[in-house]
Formats: sequence, C-alpha cells, structure tokens
Amino acid sequence: MYQTWEELEKSIENCQKCKLWKTRQNIVFGVGNKKAKIMFIGEGPGADEDMQGEPFVGRAGKLMNMAFDMVGIKREEVYIANIVKCRPPGNRNPEDDESYACMDYLRNQVLLIKPEIIVLLGSVALKNILGKEYGITSSRGKWIERKGIKYMPTWHPAALLRDESKKVDFIKDLMEVIKEDK
Repeated sequence: MYQTWEELEKSIENCQKCKLWKTRQNIVFGVGNKKAKIMFIGEGPGADEDMQGEPFVGRAGKLMNMAFDMVGIKREEVYIANIVKCRPPGNRNPEDDESYACMDYLRNQVLLIKPEIIVLLGSVALKNILGKEYGITSSRGKWIERKGIKYMPTWHPAALLRDESKKVDFIKDLMEVIKEDK
C-alpha cells in the first residue's frame, strides 16, 4: 500500500508487471478530484487515451462528457480510472492476468480517494471489482453495496457508440448516482 499519490504514481511509471507495457505509449493512471465522492472505473485505455495519457478522451469519453453535462456531473469533481493502466492492443478487453497485475494500483487509488460511490463502466470493470458471477445486463442500474461503498454498474460509454438504445439507461443510471450523492 502506497501512502501518497506521489509514491503510487512513481511506482507505476516503469511498470512491467504484464505484457501491456511493451506496446504502450503512455501509462493512463487516472484523472480528476483526488478527494472525489464519486469515482468512475472503466476497463482500459484506448488509442486516444494511450496517446494523451488520460482516461476517456476519445469518442467514448466525449460521449461520457455529454452525458455528464446532461445530468450535471462536473468531470473535474469526480475521479476517473481504469482497471488496466496500459492500452490492450487493438482495444481488446484486458486479459485476466493483465487486470490482476494492475489491481493493486486501482485498490490504492480507491483507498487514497475514499469515494462513497463507484460507477462501474461495463462488464470488465464489474467483474474485476465485484466478481465474475456478476453480469452487466442483469446488474446494470442496481445499487450494490460493499464495505461502505455503493457501486452502480452501468454500460461502458463505448457500448453506447455501438448501440444507441443504451444511452437512455446510461443517463438513468447517472441520474441515480446524482440522486444518491445528494
């Protein structure tokens, strides 16, 4: 366990715990308010994120920002991270060993932030955080509480790009998060 953000960020700079380091441009650590009440966790960086070193800056991120604007979430007030900190080639889902290699970094981020609510963006985040027995279709939009943290599983913004009908559910889920945060 790292005591400070500086220690945590330094530990990941030269990470080679899995094969993803070989193809990354940048580590995508996370971004936002380090004292946020709400944290968003996705699966892994895409090409734009890898180039810029920041999560959710590509097409899915732009869609997420529009949804944030619609419901009144300010991006700078929340914290956004991913299960893995390096881009899986071809934007594939992270493999189990890759996710496992990064989990201590993510756990440390959660411990340092101490969020009250964590929004799990998609199946990869849901299964890695709450367990393989959870499915995104059956869990989406339902609060799950563990160790004093409330989790809201919802669609990954990239899924909304492939299936526009999921946008309504995504907005509803974000509105639930806002309501719970009040």
